[in-house]
Amino acid sequence: MRPGALENFFFDDVHFALADSIATIARERCAPIRDRFESGAQSEDAAARAFVKELGAAGILELCIPEDFGGRFPVLDLRAICAARESLSYESGFADNCFILQGLGANPLALAEKELLCKQWLPRVAKGSAISAFAVTEPEAGSDLANARVSAVRDGPFFVINGVKTFISNAGVADFYTLLARTGAETGHRGLSMIFVPADVAGVRVERLRVIAPHPIGKVIFENARVPVDYLLSTEGGGLQLALANLDIFRASVGAAACGLARRALDESINYTKTRVQFGKPLSEQQLTRAAIAEMATDLEAARLLVYRAAAQHDRGSSKLTRAVSMAKLFATEAAQRIVDRAVQLHGGLGVTAGSHVERLYREVRALRIYEGTSEIQKLVIAKSYYE
Repeated sequence: MRPGALENFFFDDVHFALADSIATIARERCAPIRDRFESGAQSEDAAARAFVKELGAAGILELCIPEDFGGRFPVLDLRAICAARESLSYESGFADNCFILQGLGANPLALAEKELLCKQWLPRVAKGSAISAFAVTEPEAGSDLANARVSAVRDGPFFVINGVKTFISNAGVADFYTLLARTGAETGHRGLSMIFVPADVAGVRVERLRVIAPHPIGKVIFENARVPVDYLLSTEGGGLQLALANLDIFRASVGAAACGLARRALDESINYTKTRVQFGKPLSEQQLTRAAIAEMATDLEAARLLVYRAAAQHDRGSSKLTRAVSMAKLFATEAAQRIVDRAVQLHGGLGVTAGSHVERLYREVRALRIYEGTSEIQKLVIAKSYYE
């Protein structure tokens, strides 16, 4: 993976080598799991556990964890995470999902500097022997996280947790949740805290949901679930700040996943149009086909530049990441949607045939414009940054 602009501005040799090695692992070890799952021979839960096991064995999950607790780098290297997501999503959006959730769910422990919890759990996350989940979304609190209503009330040395989280990826397979809950009487963000909740605590149960790109996802229901007050990750009232700091690290990587899906769609389209003959010549020789490919390729390269620029800013210590991250997430996910949609159009009937690569890409790309901040929210964030 050596696009010229990235080589000149954002990537070091370590990132190119990493991307190439992960691409090989994804092709050789993740694609077979993908195929078994897509064919119905393996369940969602079994596939998720298999992906995590393979990614852990290959050392890829180490990218999501700081070096002190079994990770690859002293601090999270966002360019490495983005390179990994692009390479993984090229083969399987499901595999990419399993990868990034290990970071998204576990990183709040590191950000909170909870050393005992970090020592107990993060090495296991890095090796793939524990699965994490990030539980912030609620039926009435998606884009508006400050409206979260799940409650955590002190009762002596415990928090007693009640309420419902929804659209929680890894629900049902996770070993723990990093939970955004209301610990104070204040309304809005001031009453919110982040708490570590083991999945096997009494009073925690899961109702599964089905989405168009299947993976373990569902409602996590808390019914008088009790956890020690020592499991508080943020300061009381500082939960939303911790959640948003975590999202700021990983949001740009959603754009990288989008680039991987888009790059696969572009490659599939180029290969298909070389062999598909219409009106006496291959589609690749038709002017409208070439125009479509040119637009897809340009969209992709622009998306990658924005994504890896934001990642490089993070890795070089910039304190002002929000605008760059939001631009990267917004443009890359919207561009990927256009690219994949065009790929379906170029494939004609095959593009909507269940089991084809582009049909799977079409299902996988859609959610990226929603999770970790919708496109509409990114626009508001970007605009706000110009008025502050």
